[in-house]
Amino acid sequence: MTATDSSGRGVTAWLTGLPSAGKSSIAEATATLAASRGLAVQVLDGDELRRTLCAGLGFSREDRITNVRRIGYVAELLARNGIIALVAVIAPHRVARDAVRAHHERAGTRFLEVHVDAPVEICSLRDRKGLYARQRAGTLTGLTGVDDGYDRPEAPDLRLLTATHTVDACAREVLQLVTDRAQVAAISGKGRPS
Repeated sequence: MTATDSSGRGVTAWLTGLPSAGKSSIAEATATLAASRGLAVQVLDGDELRRTLCAGLGFSREDRITNVRRIGYVAELLARNGIIALVAVIAPHRVARDAVRAHHERAGTRFLEVHVDAPVEICSLRDRKGLYARQRAGTLTGLTGVDDGYDRPEAPDLRLLTATHTVDACAREVLQLVTDRAQVAAISGKGRPS
């Protein structure tokens, strides 16, 4: 099993979805599974990167696009060097995700979009950070999928229905996606081949 192509490049798998859809949990579980199989892997988590690489950025449309662009640059750099970059970032704007994909394509590096798909009602129940509760209480505005927009991926390489599938099952699908190029379309049911 390998996640590199013939040139030794790795791959970026970008897990996008609403807050509390399961992005970070799935990325971490995938990383653990990949590492157990001897694969080089790195998780880029949106919350952690907001405190470091993207510190100082707010949540305006422009800042969110800048956030995604910066993280996309780092992900491509890792993937270019043979690492599976698992990115767990909301990335609410399609234009930003498409720009990251285009950057990867120009560099000759694989980019796979994974939609971590859960209804906002389910995400609200999983609200570990208290974001949905704060939004309901009126102390938080601009919550993606509630009072700020989220552009659902139209044709992701993989769509994970986290309301009905376990984290472990989703992690196995993500790992299959990044390690077997021939399975990209089959796994997602309608994803595009890489």
